[in-house]
Amino acid sequence: MNTASISAAAEQSFMDRVRLYVDITRPRVIALVLFTGLPVLKLGQDQWPSLWASFWILLGTALAGGASSALNAYFERESDARMARTRRRPLPAAILVPRTVLWYGLIQTVLSTVVLYAVGGALAALVGLGTIVFYVGVYTMWLKPRTPQNIVIGGAAGATAPLIASAAMTGTITTGAWILFAIVFVWTPPHFWAIALYRKEEYANAGFPMMPLVVGDQPTRWRSLAYTIVTIAVSLLPLFMAGLGVWYAIAAVGLGLWFLWSVVRSMIHQTVEADRNVFKVSISYLTLLYLSMLFDLIIAG
Repeated sequence: MNTASISAAAEQSFMDRVRLYVDITRPRVIALVLFTGLPVLKLGQDQWPSLWASFWILLGTALAGGASSALNAYFERESDARMARTRRRPLPAAILVPRTVLWYGLIQTVLSTVVLYAVGGALAALVGLGTIVFYVGVYTMWLKPRTPQNIVIGGAAGATAPLIASAAMTGTITTGAWILFAIVFVWTPPHFWAIALYRKEEYANAGFPMMPLVVGDQPTRWRSLAYTIVTIAVSLLPLFMAGLGVWYAIAAVGLGLWFLWSVVRSMIHQTVEADRNVFKVSISYLTLLYLSMLFDLIIAG
């Protein structure tokens, strides 16, 4: 093999390893989480923060998300190996060494705390660190293997981006930030229960008492319906308390009805396809809802 071929192979190997470390942080999840924090950068402020400040706030938040995912992957590597959805992840597939991933998560935890403290102060750093501790210690290690309410309570960890952004911007957590947190918090159960419905055998193999395994499929769908209705109601609160306008109102109502119909449809058809559709719609719903917030804030100046 010539020198060029050896160099290309080494470069490919390095890039593959980088890709593995990126993948273990679940970048698509982090992207959605960051998106839910973006409106807070302007919400209640006279103007948008500088790109430099925004970058560091979002980087600190992303590092907190990456740390949570990496540590979650470390502690759930055995259960991940028993699920078709997760068995190809780097740890259950034995592509990465568990101890390395543990250190990777801990290093990101430190970096996240340092960055958020530097850019936003003690409260931002505390919320970021608390997010990691709650997700890993409370949700992953305690709630998830013990109660069907795991995602109801544990969903709080995935909703903290608005709180981190608000703390970093203002040194406090504003009412608007709490509302944006609440939207994601109440959205989380129907989103994850949709996965649990069409992946319930896998969760059973992994030993997780997800809601469909404990109360049954249709009772789970009824619970999803209730949380979806609450989500729609909470999504309208920014109109009264956070200064958003007519464009957001139209989007919130329209998107909410779309999300609601997907859940009702799953209750009517009671099929894997309908439950999977709820999962897909839920992601699009949250993305478009927060995009409409950003649009409203941008056109308002």
